[in-house]
Amino acid sequence: MKKLSEIASILRSKNAGPLFITFDIMFSDKSSFEKVMQSGAINKKVIAQEYEVNPKEVEIIPYDIVNSIKVTIPRKCISGSLNDMDIYGCQQQVPIANIIIP
Repeated sequence: MKKLSEIASILRSKNAGPLFITFDIMFSDKSSFEKVMQSGAINKKVIAQEYEVNPKEVEIIPYDIVNSIKVTIPRKCISGSLNDMDIYGCQQQVPIANIIIP
């Protein structure tokens, strides 16, 4: 078993407009991508728990042609608002980086 961060070649977060954050999970080869996808470890329930959002608001989109997964969640506050701690949505990938892939 390994952490997602040990399998993915790129794991990053960024704004997806002022209301959402998106995560890019990229793999250097097809077998790593397929291993993660087949494990079921990246799912709406897990992502929702990690970021304290409603699972119905989590989008997970696999892009098998480029060995990547895009995950989008709603922001807790609007980007740039007074309560926003990370205007660019960067460095938000740490909770999913630690997901264990069986």
